Amino acid sequence: MRDPAEWADIGERVRECRLAADMSQEQLASALNLDRTMIAKIERGVRRVDALELAKLSSVLDVPLRYFLDTPPLVVSRRTDLADDTVTDATRQSYRLEIALSTWVADIRQLMEIGQFSPPAIERGPEAIQDAPSARRAALWVRDRLSLGLDPIDSLMSVCERLGQLVAVVETPGEGASLIEGDLAVAVVSRQGDPGRRRATAAHELGHLIVGDEYSTDIGVHASRDEREATIDAFAVELLLPTEVVRNAASPGGAVKREDLVALAARFRTSWSLTMRQAVTAEVIDRGIAKEMRRRNPTRAELMEAVGWAPQPDLETVRVPPSYAHAVMESYKKAFITGSRAVELMRGQVTAADLPLRDDADLEP
Repeated sequence: MRDPAEWADIGERVRECRLAADMSQEQLASALNLDRTMIAKIERGVRRVDALELAKLSSVLDVPLRYFLDTPPLVVSRRTDLADDTVTDATRQSYRLEIALSTWVADIRQLMEIGQFSPPAIERGPEAIQDAPSARRAALWVRDRLSLGLDPIDSLMSVCERLGQLVAVVETPGEGASLIEGDLAVAVVSRQGDPGRRRATAAHELGHLIVGDEYSTDIGVHASRDEREATIDAFAVELLLPTEVVRNAASPGGAVKREDLVALAARFRTSWSLTMRQAVTAEVIDRGIAKEMRRRNPTRAELMEAVGWAPQPDLETVRVPPSYAHAVMESYKKAFITGSRAVELMRGQVTAADLPLRDDADLEP
């Protein structure tokens, strides 16, 4: 039986999830066929919630059931609470990303507890990162450490995994978020952005890990509002599209054409704005030309033509790290988890029809 403090904790999570869903107490009560005063009591922790009500809350608020029951990571629980008079679209997105991050940590921990998964070792950069130049050097260190040279990164998710950060692609709106909890370094990236933006977000969250900044002890929601975030952005940009690569794309006289930059954006799978930024940094175009070029975003046909119409799946069909996916499948084959749980853990990368048959398949709910 849960003590009063635990019910108060659950009630607080219900309240924050309601605010994150942009619902009033009246709207939530109506969806649950309850009186508004019952929702108020649940949120204050003075009314207990049975399993059926929790399941309904999970469905209506679009939050995993276990989020109400499991203790979230400490770095998440230290975040500023949502308040009725201060909540904004940005804070709603931030909170829902935190929920996705907490769930991701819990899922990894489950596989660890049943002995099917060991997290990769966390790596750090070789020097203190204090400004954009040192952040760019850290990005080149990553490329050297993983023998990537100056080639396009095929799978950013695999790069993150090799450096100790486990990334999941989620349906939650926003950009991304990351945290370190003990031996785990994790991040989530929203699938709702375009492919180039998703890669930039994943590279940004990896930057928080490599740089080892204040986000090592607190959650980092992807943004570019202050000097520290700009430093992390410099790491991400250099990792995805090294300055030297852009310089080499210029003609002998130093001029670079739009089609050259379109080819770079396509090959390195970067957004057009990121490509323009690196072109300015590499001094192959000036800011005025970059501003003009930004008005002419490459079409999908231009980008696909530049890479010979080859598919670009990174952070699209692949939703979880390879080692984690293997652990999920092994857990399913050994009947440690059900088929439905396996699909849930894979976050849309597979469906029930993709799972191999198991001897106890007829016992599945």
